[in-house]
Parts: sequence; structure tokens; C-alpha cells
Amino acid sequence: MPDRLPTGVDVLDRQLGGGIPAGSIVCFTADPASQSELLLYELTDARGTLYLTTLRSDQAVEDGLERAKTSVGDPTVRDIGGDAPLDAANRLISTLPEGANLLIDVADPLERADRGRYRRFLTELQTTMVNTNSVAFLHCMKENEPPLRSMTKHVADVVWDLRTSVRGTDVVNHLAVPKFRGGSALDETIKLKLEESVTIDTSRDIA
Repeated sequence: MPDRLPTGVDVLDRQLGGGIPAGSIVCFTADPASQSELLLYELTDARGTLYLTTLRSDQAVEDGLERAKTSVGDPTVRDIGGDAPLDAANRLISTLPEGANLLIDVADPLERADRGRYRRFLTELQTTMVNTNSVAFLHCMKENEPPLRSMTKHVADVVWDLRTSVRGTDVVNHLAVPKFRGGSALDETIKLKLEESVTIDTSRDIA
């Protein structure tokens, strides 16, 4: 069984049996109007991270990390949001060191590429993750989903689905893990507080 790599988010590692198997691809889906970036930022604290941004500038990501009031690492941030994001991503991913994190925020522009090219990208990404004992996190938006989203979810070894809703005066976040190759998918969602840091929400839901 592959070694587990801690995510850096303690509340998730306890639920996931220690973390994510090395060599995995994680598809992390979330609403655009959510605090999903907070979870991404905390992932950078676990190990060396290559952070590829497609919509925000690299400076905007670095500013967000600097302002974060939770534990973050010192990732290498690169903007691949130009005319050929797949080519830029492939070039940078080929330099990934052993035992690293790769964050792609967000994967949506890549999922709008030609089907054959995107399939080759995912295949090469899998190979790189296995060869370097690393973990890739593909941050994917639920709104206006690209046509190749189903391919991302199928190829991914792990799927995280952050569900954000407003109930009365409360913003409620539940994380579902419906898919986990090399481990056990979670039967129940994890209720999270996404404030200054990621914590378990112990309050009870009242119907």
C-alpha cells in the first residue's frame, strides 16, 4: 500500500486514515462563493508545494497566502493562465521534486481543452505523481462545469466535494469524500468550520 502523505489539515488527516496515498490525484470540487481556498492554503503547510494558478495572478495568490491567519507554507506560485495553460502546466509539473504537493487552482480552464490533449495531460500527471511519490490537488468549480469534468472525477483517485449552504443566519460547510482509491470513502460528510482555519464543526444540525 502506498505511503500516506498528511494533507496538513489535521481534522481531515484523522478522518482519512493519516492522509492521501502518495502518487494520488485529488479532485476537489467547491462552489466559487465558498471558503475552499482556505483549505488549499493549509495544504501548502504539509510539504513543498508547486501552486499553479489559472484565473488569479501569481501575485494575488501570494498576497492571499500572506494574509491568511492559518498555518501556510512557502509554495512556489506560478501563473499558467495564458493562451496555452496545458503546455505551461506540463512544463512546470515536469520539474516537480520528490514528495511534493501540486495544487492547480482552478482546473476549469484545463478541462476546456481538446479531449485527447486533456486525457494525455491526466495520464502524464498520474505518472509524475507516482514517480515522485507526490499528491496533486485539482481545485474544480461546480458552477458552469466544463465538459471534461467527468473525466477529471473518473481519473482522480480521491474526490473531495465541499458543499456550502446558507441556513438562516449560518453558513454551513460539509465535506463529502465519495471516492477514495487505496482507502475507504467516508460514509458520512464532515461538517467543517471554515473561518480563520479549517476545524471540525461540532454543532448539531436541527431539522
